[in-house]
Amino acid sequence: MNRRDFSRNLIGSGAGALALSLATPVWAQSGGPTEGKQYSRVEPPAHTQSSGKIEVLEFFSFACPHCHAFEPVVEPWVKKLPVDVVFRRVPVPFLMGADTFMHSYYAFEALGIVDRMMPKVFAALHVERQRLDSIKDMAALVAKNGGDSAKFLEAAKSFSVATNVGRAKKLVGEYKIDGVPAIGVQGRYLTSPSQAGGLEQALTVADFLIQKARKG
Repeated sequence: MNRRDFSRNLIGSGAGALALSLATPVWAQSGGPTEGKQYSRVEPPAHTQSSGKIEVLEFFSFACPHCHAFEPVVEPWVKKLPVDVVFRRVPVPFLMGADTFMHSYYAFEALGIVDRMMPKVFAALHVERQRLDSIKDMAALVAKNGGDSAKFLEAAKSFSVATNVGRAKKLVGEYKIDGVPAIGVQGRYLTSPSQAGGLEQALTVADFLIQKARKG
């Protein structure tokens, strides 16, 4: 979902995401993904942080219903990635609640509760239709799910989280991200469900790009 489309969609609208997941990719019968169609080349290449590994980034927003739909597809895929691949999520600085969501995600990382809180935040926003407008709202959700709200608030206001937020904003700029979800590979390539023709198809393209990056 991009900035323009988000303004015309309500949180919890999953119809578009479902349509993406059901789309049949034409490229599947024509020899594989094609640059400029199912994926784009990032020029100049974005910086990477994982020396000796292939870096795969998922650009996302908690506010995006398509990202909510993408997570159940991404999770099993991540668990099967080769040992020479490093996967990281990058929250984006646009769409509703961006500042709160960026700081919250990196606070989850700092506390080691990403796996617990990711589905809870998505469910709160897109299923239960809760409003998580502030860090205090998010702290209450953390406490509701067995976490320490005081530690969360401390982490969310920390220098390390602020540094990670700054790095995320820089990566979003380098990859020229204007919509989510999107998958970046090794600072060189970018694909997305809308570009690839579906949620699972985007990961098939990502697999292709990982192999391409591995070959140099």
